[in-house]
Amino acid sequence: MKQLVLDLGAEPAQSLDTFQVGANAELAHLMHLFAERSSREHFAYLWGDTGAGKTHLLHGLAASPGARYIAADAPAASFLHAPDVTLYLLDDCDRLSPQRQIDAFALFNQIREHGAYMVCTGPVPPAVLGVREDLRTRMGWGLVYQIHGLSDDQKIEALTHAAEARGLTLSASVLPYLLSHFKRDMRSLSTMLDALDQYSLETQRPVTLPLLRDLLLQENLPLEPKE
Repeated sequence: MKQLVLDLGAEPAQSLDTFQVGANAELAHLMHLFAERSSREHFAYLWGDTGAGKTHLLHGLAASPGARYIAADAPAASFLHAPDVTLYLLDDCDRLSPQRQIDAFALFNQIREHGAYMVCTGPVPPAVLGVREDLRTRMGWGLVYQIHGLSDDQKIEALTHAAEARGLTLSASVLPYLLSHFKRDMRSLSTMLDALDQYSLETQRPVTLPLLRDLLLQENLPLEPKE
């Protein structure tokens, strides 16, 4: 049996509609308003743990016309205001280099001058972000939202729906075991669900706990419970 190499860094298709809302209903509604450019606020800053969905939301917003996604390490040209761009999406603000912090500061001012919109992300609130003081001030110009991660029950519900959508039947013990013995962010869990589907087809075996354990062992993935 060939080894299935799990690409846990792979990003599935991301949209506002595929964001798992959980306790973030108000934030999800706001992001739809930004996508439509109908929000009364023109600036928003989103913060939360890795895997909470910050980049997912920005990629979803980037699908709207006139939007530009800007990674922290993007070239200087990405930080320049353009007349045809009405929504700027700046990801991982904590990773901005000193020069890109200067560029981001200038972009904030241009966005306000031209009435455009901006959504930024970071791991902590802007008040304690490790960037220039003047840039922190601008990141706090608009709405600041913490993205709350899904509870274990919500993750199981979301993964169950995803499995049902692809016609995949999971035994009752599979998802609770996966949450206890594997990475807990939804991106990694969704990638594992894809791998289980493929492995089940290749081995002609149902998706049960023994199949999951075999796959974890085959991929040299940890079997010890997560703390």
